[in-house]
Amino acid sequence: MAVVEAKSSVEVRGNLDQVVHEYAFPDIHIGAGEDESPYVPFSENVAIRHLAFDVRNNTYANILWIKKAGSLGKHRHRGKVFACTLEGSWRYLEYDWVARPGSYVQEAPGAIHTLVSDHPQGMKTFFLLNGAIEFFDENDNLMQTLDVFWFIDHYVTYCREHGIPVNKKLWV
Repeated sequence: MAVVEAKSSVEVRGNLDQVVHEYAFPDIHIGAGEDESPYVPFSENVAIRHLAFDVRNNTYANILWIKKAGSLGKHRHRGKVFACTLEGSWRYLEYDWVARPGSYVQEAPGAIHTLVSDHPQGMKTFFLLNGAIEFFDENDNLMQTLDVFWFIDHYVTYCREHGIPVNKKLWV
């Protein structure tokens, strides 16, 4: 019977650090300035600041900015959503809560809801989204489906049209 020597915790940790250094994706920092990621118009009163694109998992992170009281519209998420309100306030017409600065919202896939901000200065909210978003008109007809590739195109097209360098750090 062979005897296997146990490695010390220092040796194991050293190997783990090496593996993390070699194979993990790098830590990144996206500064607060729009020079690293601009707010890209989505509609007349809405802009999106793209922060991360993960094409392997159809996951993306952004800050949604509704500039003054208004609506994003009726939509359904096909994946999980996590949100933290940074400024202003917002709610879904279909629910009885209001998200204010510091509020955390978690959404399961499938529900249809209509995001509105009644706040005079609108809102800014950080969203981490997985999967597609389907937008509907007032008659519940599907108008548009957005996924990570739509969000990449939204960002890259805007940058190219405005002579802004594409920030490769946004791809994780």
